[in-house]
Amino acid sequence: MGGTTNLRRTRSWWLWRAVAIVATFGILAAACGDDDEDAAPAETAEAAPEAAPEPEPAEEPEAAPEPEPAEEPEAAPEPEPAEEPEAAPEPEPAEEPEVVGGEVKVGMITTLSTGAAYLGEGIRDAFILAFELDGRYELDLIVEDDGRDPAFAQQLADRMLTRDEVDVMTGIVFSNVAGAVVPQVVNAGTIYISPNAAPSPFAGAQCHENYFVASWQNDNQSEAMGVYVASQGYDSVIALAPNYQAGHDLVAGFKRFFGEVDEEIYTELGATDYAQAIAQIREANPEAVYFFYPGGMGIAFVQQYIASGLEIPIFGPMSSFDEVIVDAIGDVSLGLFNSSFWAPDMDNEANRVFVEAYREKYGTTPTAYAAQGYDAALLLISALDANGGSASDTAGMREALKAADFDSVRGKFRFNTNNHPIQDWYLLEVIRDPVHGDLTNTIVATILEDHEDAYASDCPLTG
Repeated sequence: MGGTTNLRRTRSWWLWRAVAIVATFGILAAACGDDDEDAAPAETAEAAPEAAPEPEPAEEPEAAPEPEPAEEPEAAPEPEPAEEPEAAPEPEPAEEPEVVGGEVKVGMITTLSTGAAYLGEGIRDAFILAFELDGRYELDLIVEDDGRDPAFAQQLADRMLTRDEVDVMTGIVFSNVAGAVVPQVVNAGTIYISPNAAPSPFAGAQCHENYFVASWQNDNQSEAMGVYVASQGYDSVIALAPNYQAGHDLVAGFKRFFGEVDEEIYTELGATDYAQAIAQIREANPEAVYFFYPGGMGIAFVQQYIASGLEIPIFGPMSSFDEVIVDAIGDVSLGLFNSSFWAPDMDNEANRVFVEAYREKYGTTPTAYAAQGYDAALLLISALDANGGSASDTAGMREALKAADFDSVRGKFRFNTNNHPIQDWYLLEVIRDPVHGDLTNTIVATILEDHEDAYASDCPLTG
């Protein structure tokens, strides 16, 4: 790193200065010695008239105390500059061999506007936090807001790949954006690490060796909830979701483990008015409602659903009940259930460090999006460590990413052949945090263990 280079120059400069000082005092000492020898005869000449007996000249050594020049080093305590390297605590950077690399350039395209802005903010903030806590790499993070616009995101990706020449890309929240950008990135030979969106096509036939998912495959969130809702004896269910890739993936995942639903209602992506959908639910009068509405969509839907007076139980994945959503809904969200791979109170050291540091830095409880962004960064750091701190060897990075040699905030984590996680899924309940007082989620049961996605067998990758 640059700091190491500067340190070496600084040490050389001090050494040159010390040698120069010592040499200078050597010359001064010699010069002073010659002057004293010239002065001694003068004093002897004055003493000669009084000293008739010749023994007097024996006193000349006292009149000319020539040893004084040898004492000049004491009179000039300049040798201290030789100690200046101790005064400058420069030796500390000598420990930098622990920094196995220097700078890593990451391109992050994420959602920082619209009602879903906090999703991208959580991913970005936690990603940065992971590098700060690690402390060994200089992160050059280029962040851009995609505005949830696939075409605009493609332009951003092109600029990051060609002009900025990023080492790795990450950040995308929405699957419609991922569907446009991910092929562009991986086909250019650049690694993409997903901190959220993982559409089904990329888990199956369109999987790619440069594509790694640090979150989950889209369907997984709903598969776990499908198991739970079925176990509660509900037979009649209506499913709602936005009309885009992830919406269809999550409804498919729910049905895969619950069975067929009475009706599927797809609304506009980013909608804020759910009056018509709620009217359809009222008319159908199902036993339960399953919904997937992330970000601001989730806040709007649940608030309007509660205001409608409907008392039909609602269930969803963690994307529909994150900490921002339940805080906005208020106490009426207490006791609601959702499914997730993670919760803020997971009992492992990596998670405790993460949650505490996130709360301290950002003043709020992290959402699952933040946890995913944090793990994406840890995954990248583990690959850099395995490759001498450099991301230049793409094949080496792929191999190290596949190994997933890091301590995930979720505990167990490993990749399937399609580079999507195999992990546990839990039932979460909305509670009020007993320590911090905010609304959050806690784990109450394990739904699925070592769960794989449904598309891995269609992926041509092996090992």
